[in-house]
Amino acid sequence: MSTSNSNATSLHPDTVRDICLGQHGNPFSVLGCHAVDNGFVVRTFQPSVSTVSLVDKSGRQTSMQRIGDTDLFETSLTAPVADYEFELTNNAATWRIYDHCAFPSAIGELDQHLIGEGTHQQLYKILGSHITSLNNVDGTHFGVWAPNAKRVSVVGDFNHWDGRTHVMRKHPSTGIWDLFVPEIGEGTLYKFEVVAETGEVLPLKHDPFAHYFEQPPGNASIVFKSQFIWSDDQYLKQQTTTQPTERPISIYEVHAGSWRLIDTERPMSYRELAENLVPYVVENGFTHIELMPITEHPFTGSWGYQPIGLYAPTSRFGSPDDFRFLIDTCHAANVGVIMDWVPAHFPGDTHGLAQFDGTHLYEHADPRQGVHQDWDTLIFNYGRREVANYLYSNAVYWIKEFHLDGLRVDAVASMLYLDYSREEGQWIPNEHGGRENIEAIAFLKRMNELVHAEGGITLAEE
Repeated sequence: MSTSNSNATSLHPDTVRDICLGQHGNPFSVLGCHAVDNGFVVRTFQPSVSTVSLVDKSGRQTSMQRIGDTDLFETSLTAPVADYEFELTNNAATWRIYDHCAFPSAIGELDQHLIGEGTHQQLYKILGSHITSLNNVDGTHFGVWAPNAKRVSVVGDFNHWDGRTHVMRKHPSTGIWDLFVPEIGEGTLYKFEVVAETGEVLPLKHDPFAHYFEQPPGNASIVFKSQFIWSDDQYLKQQTTTQPTERPISIYEVHAGSWRLIDTERPMSYRELAENLVPYVVENGFTHIELMPITEHPFTGSWGYQPIGLYAPTSRFGSPDDFRFLIDTCHAANVGVIMDWVPAHFPGDTHGLAQFDGTHLYEHADPRQGVHQDWDTLIFNYGRREVANYLYSNAVYWIKEFHLDGLRVDAVASMLYLDYSREEGQWIPNEHGGRENIEAIAFLKRMNELVHAEGGITLAEE
């Protein structure tokens, strides 16, 4: 690495201001290493530090200059640098970090293409948070869909919940934002800070694809990587030898939060349910357990029927791997597991899906289509391919990743009929003038195909 002492600043004052205020929609075009007329420049935004030095892979340090009285630092180079760290000092403390702006996107062209056309049925492997390595550096990759946002950032304890520091990279063709954050991993609490097109900073949002959440009343998403080793291969193999309709089914419906409270005070954990519920079900001759919604939900009184984290088993009873243990224990006893699944609606909590990027993204804008009058919840826009794909991927996720035997779809009637619980003038007819929700019908058909292809069964509440 060759350095230069010349002042590299060629940034417009408005650009400097926008970076420092977190109003710049594409900081990757400013921060990191870039070619300039007289060579190269490396810039970084580091609030609340005294000094910043660039350290190359050989250990050579180059002091970076503060731009004015801002928290933006830069240094000039005569040659580009790729493998480097920043050494930061503040109040006699010194530490090093990798430059997150030096890492490429982890979302490949094929994934981008499938996401764009709405046919990526395993979105949970791309979006959300994933512990991984890039350029031989360990960290966590984040991805989120927010096409109408002006800016999206990952915030957490690792950056003092400051949305200016880890602004994500936008892929305009899909509306996906992603970012690799070096050296953070298991157990990291995080949310997304979203700035709407209007410039409004929205309430912090949870990760729609998060696998794990804080226990209520907390609602931050948690970075999680499963370490569970399944032992139900023989059970799954047996299930493929006959058609589901050829096997007798006797279902025991369970609300995990109230089945046999411990000392009449607290619900059993997933592992305690494995120890106590499974023998009870076997003793009484049931072939399946049907769990009322396990997906994360903010209001305990909803019994899970107002989900806000569709990709996470509620942390009220343990970790995602604890839930896997419960299912594995059921299968060891030759007991199948069905989960109540709620794709009909979601609550309007500000940290959830409602107006996620400042627009009606997951829900309809017109309340005659987008609001359940009975439950004061929001209705998914099944006609938007990204929303339908979010739900398709979720159905597949529970079958593939948690080995569920099937899904019982809740509130199907409210999905099928546009005039469900509505008076004349409170609903919008379909294109043929009828009351049938054509988009929801198409969604349910495709969902059935995908779940059945994975060996799962589907049931409808009707």
